[in-house]
Amino acid sequence: MKITKELNGTTLTMRVSGRLDASNAQELTNQLNASLGGVKELIFDFGGMQYVASAGLRVLLTAQKRMNKQGKMKIRNVDDSVMEVFEMTGFDDLMDIEK
Repeated sequence: MKITKELNGTTLTMRVSGRLDASNAQELTNQLNASLGGVKELIFDFGGMQYVASAGLRVLLTAQKRMNKQGKMKIRNVDDSVMEVFEMTGFDDLMDIEK
């Protein structure tokens, strides 16, 4: 998994590519915890995301809960295989997801 961050005012864009699973979910959690102070909008760009496992879904759910208190969260550029996981788990109803 590769993560790049771009902060523009109070909007944080995190570009996440590769596989988000149990082996690296904690890394994304750590990056989020270090970066979300003062952020009003969190955007995940999943343009290069190939796979999301349950550990990755937990990270996204935790981020969504935090952003519900301080702003909003979006997930963009989701490919069909990752979108299928979001649909099967109901995450497509819980989060703002753009294909």
